[in-house]
Amino acid sequence: MKETERNKRIYKITVIGSIVNLLLIVFKFTAGILGRSSAMIADAVHSLSDFITDVIVIAFVKISGRPNDKDHEYGHGKYETLAALLIGVILLLVGLGIAYGGITSIISAIRGESLQAPGMIALIGALASIVLKEVLYQYTVMEGRRLKSDAVIANAWHHRSDAMSSVASATGIGGAILLGDKWTILDPVAGVLVSIFIIITSLQLIKPSLDELMERSLPESTELEIRKIVEGFNGVYNFHNLYTRKIGEYYAIEFAICMDAKVSVKEAHETICIIEDRLRERFGNNTHIMIHVEPLDETCS
Repeated sequence: MKETERNKRIYKITVIGSIVNLLLIVFKFTAGILGRSSAMIADAVHSLSDFITDVIVIAFVKISGRPNDKDHEYGHGKYETLAALLIGVILLLVGLGIAYGGITSIISAIRGESLQAPGMIALIGALASIVLKEVLYQYTVMEGRRLKSDAVIANAWHHRSDAMSSVASATGIGGAILLGDKWTILDPVAGVLVSIFIIITSLQLIKPSLDELMERSLPESTELEIRKIVEGFNGVYNFHNLYTRKIGEYYAIEFAICMDAKVSVKEAHETICIIEDRLRERFGNNTHIMIHVEPLDETCS
């Protein structure tokens, strides 16, 4: 798929998500305020953070889609990774904030302070959010994997965490409504459960993004596959000095090999081109490949 077409699809996916999020933000805040539900308000804040990440994805993917230039000879793919990292950090901060508010309310209830029971509109808001956000997650993660976009996949998991938080909200709100005044504490308890989902999801997004930004090597299984492909060519010896990393949606692969010193430059070049084609066929057309060739002798055998 061409880069321009890929970016258009990312924009489309993200815009659809942002429209749904915007509608949910208005509905959840309204339901939370009218229904006197701290869990629903926490859920609305979560959706607000989801909307903010949609804006981040649109902005950063546009930058990452720019062609290579003099200042960015490896392209702008790391901007997409940075977007995924920012999404994770926002989720973490939101989760910690919701946890603080929920724990404060729980402590107040334990001390004997009365908590208002949430209204039915809050429960309706939670149930509607579960359905809409799960559908949005399934659509976004499928497209993100097809487009090989970390930012889109990260945003999909943000949708899923929002759906899961709404499950916790619905449970807490429903319990507080159906079980009576003595169980109104279930509403802030649900808010804390929401925060746990958010924090776990944020950490799952932050780690791989940091790994990529810190130039962590590709998984060992991928490097073994690279080695197997290269060593399968006749006339190629002593595969060594393998360096790999991920740049946005594509891989960077660098290594050295030995070839018979009697082989002409033209023959060596043709072999290298075939190796590059094979690697790009497996790992993508945008894969950056650098191969250093050394003569086969006592120092390289």
